[in-house]
Amino acid sequence: MLRYRLIIGPLLILALIGAAWLDEWLAEKTGVRALVMLPLMFIVSVMGAQELIVMLHRRNILVGPRLTSVAVVLGMVASSFLPAELGAVSGVAIVCTACVVTLLMAFVYYAIHQSAEGVAAAVSGTLLAFVYLGLMSGFLIVLRKEHSAWLVLGILLVTKSYDIGAFFTGRFFGRHKLIVWLSPGKTWEGLFGGLATSTLVAVLSVWACQEWGLVFSNVLKVELWQAAIIGCFFGLFGQGGDLVASLLKRDAGVKDASRTLPGFGGVLDVIDSPLVVAPVAYWAFYALARLSEA
Repeated sequence: MLRYRLIIGPLLILALIGAAWLDEWLAEKTGVRALVMLPLMFIVSVMGAQELIVMLHRRNILVGPRLTSVAVVLGMVASSFLPAELGAVSGVAIVCTACVVTLLMAFVYYAIHQSAEGVAAAVSGTLLAFVYLGLMSGFLIVLRKEHSAWLVLGILLVTKSYDIGAFFTGRFFGRHKLIVWLSPGKTWEGLFGGLATSTLVAVLSVWACQEWGLVFSNVLKVELWQAAIIGCFFGLFGQGGDLVASLLKRDAGVKDASRTLPGFGGVLDVIDSPLVVAPVAYWAFYALARLSEA
C-alpha cells in the first residue's frame, strides 16, 4: 500500500498543479473562471456519489443511482452558481428551494414502486448525497470564483498534507489510539504530526506565493502567522472529514470506499477531508477579507 501511495500521491499532486495552472491560464484568456475546476469537480463528486451509493446499498438503503447523482449535481449548482447580484436572502432561498426539490423528487421517485417500505431511508440517503457531495463540494467552486485557482490548490494541498503527516507520524511513532472503535489505525501522535505538517505547508505556501509573485486573491492578504492558524484549523477539520467518511465506511462494513485508487482506496477516501474543509475555508477567507477591508 505504501508503494502505491508513494507513486500515485505525487502524480495526483502534479495533476492538481497542472489543473490549477490551466484553469488560471484559461481564465486570463477567456475571462471565465473555473473552466477546468468546474467539470473536474462534477466528475469527482459524481464518482464519489457512486461509491456512497454502494455503501448505502450494503446497509439496505436502496437509493437510486441516477437520482442520487442528479441530487449531487443539483447541490453543486445550487451552492456555486448563484449570481452575486441576487443578495444573501435570495441566495438562501434558492439553496433551500434546491433542498425542497431534491426532497420531493426523492419521495416521488421512491414511491413509484407503490411501497412505503424503505422510503424514509432512501430519501434520507439521497439528501445525504445532496448535502455531503453536492453543497459541500460546491464551496470549492465558490472559492475559485472569488479567488485564484492557486488559493484552491493551496487549500487542497494543506488539507491533504495533514493526511501525509499523520500517516507517517502514526506509522513510526504512534502508540496511543485516537478513536479505536471508529478508526483503529489513527493515533494521537498521528494527529499532532498531521497538524504540524498542515501548519508548516500552509506557511510555506503563503511564503512561496509571496516570493514567486503568485496572486492567490485580489481581495485577500494572508500573513504568515495567519497562515499558521489556518493550516492548523484545516488539518483539524480535515481529520474530522476523514472520521466522517470512516463512520460511513464502518457502518457499511468496508475498509475503503472502493478500489479505484490503489493505496488510497476510492475517490471518497481522497476527497473526504476537503469536503469538510471547503466550507470552513470559505468562511475563514471571508472573515479575513472583511478584516483586510477594515
